[in-house]
Amino acid sequence: MRSDCPLNYALELFGDKWSLLIIRDMVFFNKRYYHEFLLSEEKISTNVLANRLLTLEKNGFVKKEKSLDHKQKIIYSLTEKGIDLVPIIIEIGLWSDKYGDHIPPHKKDFILKEIRVNKTNGIQTLKKELHTAHNVQKNTDKHSD
Repeated sequence: MRSDCPLNYALELFGDKWSLLIIRDMVFFNKRYYHEFLLSEEKISTNVLANRLLTLEKNGFVKKEKSLDHKQKIIYSLTEKGIDLVPIIIEIGLWSDKYGDHIPPHKKDFILKEIRVNKTNGIQTLKKELHTAHNVQKNTDKHSD
């Protein structure tokens, strides 16, 4: 780590654009397979995707397993640590919604519309759904909310 600043710690673990976009795709678009991430409109390259997935796994944000349907395919799932990024991603989205005048309205409302009504309940509901979808048992230790 470059410093012991908490913000620096977070940025070094997940602060690059590709890592956050991969997590966004898992949270909001239910992408779980390598080839699905390649289809995102941002057009991540294969070498960057492989590197970011490895880094996200190494840092405990995602886990990978062999798919039950296809033993040769790998399925990526969020961990508790990855799911705990949801409020951060939503805040970034809300900030972009406020200041991103060039963003078309249909892009702004892809999920934030519901969150704006009741942010706390919306975030909690989304996190609960992700726990179920990614088969994550909710931790009750100091790292949980």
